[in-house]
Amino acid sequence: MDTKNIGSLSMKGGRNDNFYFCLIEYYPESSRWFLKSLLPVKDEETNDSDEAIRAWIHNFGVKQLVVDFPLSKATCSTCELDCPGASHCPKPNVVSVREKIKNLLNEDLKLINSNPKKYEQDRNKADEIVYNRDIFEKETSHHLLTRSFKRRLKKGFLPYWNRALDFWVWQYYYDQILDTFNTSFDSFGNISLMILSRFSYIKRHFPKHLELFEANGQIILIELLRSKVILKKDVDMLNDIDLGMEVRLDAIKKIEAKLDIFIYNHDLEILVKNPRAFDSFLLALAGQNVLQDKNRQLPEWTERNETKFIIPNFG
Repeated sequence: MDTKNIGSLSMKGGRNDNFYFCLIEYYPESSRWFLKSLLPVKDEETNDSDEAIRAWIHNFGVKQLVVDFPLSKATCSTCELDCPGASHCPKPNVVSVREKIKNLLNEDLKLINSNPKKYEQDRNKADEIVYNRDIFEKETSHHLLTRSFKRRLKKGFLPYWNRALDFWVWQYYYDQILDTFNTSFDSFGNISLMILSRFSYIKRHFPKHLELFEANGQIILIELLRSKVILKKDVDMLNDIDLGMEVRLDAIKKIEAKLDIFIYNHDLEILVKNPRAFDSFLLALAGQNVLQDKNRQLPEWTERNETKFIIPNFG
């Protein structure tokens, strides 16, 4: 059986950021995963960063690569119709998402109308601050809908900014991401046009056989929480100025043990000291899930063949 490998690259940030190429490999003869390479782009003396990425892919024989920004475009980007407006867009994927949003809000309205007093009691209970509440006790789209999720739905789906994938993520992760990171998922919300254009340029020089996947670091962390690989306090303190390195070390050690990935001491030190390296490492964990064929299958309406979005399953 051949050795399997998959690369990952977190490129969020500015052009001068020191991002890292991460490669994990599986050796069937020992049934063991290894973090094989962790390379910072600024250490490349002979190539500029764009050429370095292409060289890494070629030199390591990488056939699959996970990145953390959109591989597909919003519907409006390729549309040539006489535009009737965002709320009347006739594109099938946009129509489908609008209908799903309408149905969710209508179902919630039925709950209100059928027993308004009970609904308000349940709502007040759900809004209580409970510090040890399990963020996985219900999916976001299960009733009753949280106030924040309902506000998100009522803002609507913007075909010039959102992909159908966004709505799928909102359904299952909106409350969890908000609770854990105090932010929300948006395909293009924190991605600069320069990074998108840059990757579009780099991609043209990749080998034809290279298969690209998209993943999201926050969702990967949430799935690591769900499977109890790491703890909520680990995630809460990852970006703490004073404790960040200590927490990353603890989290990486837990991941190494529970996901059976061997990490050399030199690479462990890089992961602990550099948040950008840790970001690429998280994407590599999603890549491991792809090689194990454990990632969650998304529905067709998310345009999964274009987004190639990974929802990992570490259970």
